[in-house]
Amino acid sequence: MDQEVDKMLSNTFAASLAYVSVAVLALLIFLYIFELVTRYKCWQEIKKGNLAVAMATGGKIFGICNLFRFSIEANETVYQSLVWALYGYALLLAAYFLFEFLTPVFRIDDEIARDNRAVGLIAMIISVSLSYVIGATIA
Repeated sequence: MDQEVDKMLSNTFAASLAYVSVAVLALLIFLYIFELVTRYKCWQEIKKGNLAVAMATGGKIFGICNLFRFSIEANETVYQSLVWALYGYALLLAAYFLFEFLTPVFRIDDEIARDNRAVGLIAMIISVSLSYVIGATIA
């Protein structure tokens, strides 16, 4: 079975499809987890036009996809890439909690839910920036 999978993934088109499929599925799962840990409902708020939530969610999407980019470049198999992307996502999620904890002046999630665009922008930039730092550590 492994030989058949390896043979199929030696085709660059099939390998591309496999990597993209795994990344999209993981993106959906990772976004769902973010939805569970935030105090607001991302997609409901975006539907209402909450730009702060859209920016913060966009930063998370970019950050997750960027982690996959680094993990695909650094690893030889889809499985290895997924494991490293999962590790990177765990670090990104931990950074989210740290950001919330280290901002004692106000609650990040509450400000984003109120459409505080300055906080949404900072949240987006933190997700994007940390994805590059975390991605650089992926082996």
